[in-house]
Amino acid sequence: MEMSRFTLCLFFTMILSFSHGEITTESPLSIGQTLISSNGVYELGFFSPNNSQNQYVGIWFRGIIPRVVVWVANREKPLTNSTAVLSISSSGSLRLLDEKQGVVWSSGDTSASNGSRAALSDSGNLIVIDDVSGRTLWESFAHLSDTMLPFSPLTCNLTTGEKRVLTSWKSYTDPSPGDFVAQITPQVPSQVLTTRGSKPYYRSGPWAKTRFTGIPLMNETLASEFSFPQDANGSASFSFVGRDSKISRLILTAEGHLKRFQHSGTKWEVTYEGPTNSCDVYGLCGPFGLCVTSVPPKCKCFKGFEPKYKEEWKRGNWTSGCVRRTELLCERNSSGKDVNVFYPVANIKPPDFYKYFANLDAEECYQSCLHNCSCLAFSFIREIGCLMWNQGLMDTV
Repeated sequence: MEMSRFTLCLFFTMILSFSHGEITTESPLSIGQTLISSNGVYELGFFSPNNSQNQYVGIWFRGIIPRVVVWVANREKPLTNSTAVLSISSSGSLRLLDEKQGVVWSSGDTSASNGSRAALSDSGNLIVIDDVSGRTLWESFAHLSDTMLPFSPLTCNLTTGEKRVLTSWKSYTDPSPGDFVAQITPQVPSQVLTTRGSKPYYRSGPWAKTRFTGIPLMNETLASEFSFPQDANGSASFSFVGRDSKISRLILTAEGHLKRFQHSGTKWEVTYEGPTNSCDVYGLCGPFGLCVTSVPPKCKCFKGFEPKYKEEWKRGNWTSGCVRRTELLCERNSSGKDVNVFYPVANIKPPDFYKYFANLDAEECYQSCLHNCSCLAFSFIREIGCLMWNQGLMDTV
């Protein structure tokens, strides 16, 4: 089966604030003070969402109203008093201290040689720097919140086990970790996967050199912004670059949507969003079900399959998917011809749970699947190569 999409206020209180250049052991950051990047784009300081009593340390775009926070330090433990400082130890550990000098949040242990400092880079990355060697001891880009900035990648390192993921806010006024996590998978080729708790919620489809196979509207302009290098071991890094020097971000919303924003100078414009409709929600049609993006969306079974539970299917509950009408015969007939044949399905998002087979051309991919009793489907995508499936075709659109 060849698949791709491709073919498978009046009174107010004025708070006087001033900015720091760096955070040092002698110069911590207090409430009312901020740290500003040298290009003036980003600002770090204390903020209270929706004018609540909770205080957080965060990074936001300077001068854009309403404020857009792109990183939060103490997401899980807000301050509830008006006295606090963000300080740094001589060993390079950032520490958020309350009025009793109790540690509310820390960046963790580091090993500065003889002193350290923290600065906010022009890319919005809060960096702790060793005073002697100049090496980076810690950076906020390695501990993302709900937002990717240009050059702040999602990563999956199979050698070290390290992952950089996005975790949604609980709500638009509550930065504590929400229900959704966006990450890249260790498959080859990799894809972006959003989960809700432990369950898949949305996936991009495998990466095909310049674009995701599951995003049909990913035009050349949008595709050129993204980079997704992956080595032979499966370790990968997904990032994007800003275009035309415009302020941009990619956010995982409290509802589980990945949204790519770009600031026009007067407002935010959405250049990408996923999921975009019900068919984009993972597994809506179950195994061997194909989601048709009509209005409203509906599911159908692949040719040769029928609903597993017909009454549920009629009621619009499609998650149980479809089953074969006739079992496959894994043999040749007396004339030496293969009993089984492939049914091509064009212009679809390749199903999940694919396996990549390097160094196979289109014919070899076809023959390899045909003569493998466990192979259920294959796709040869020019920008990827040979993909095969040996379990139920899931999340096909």
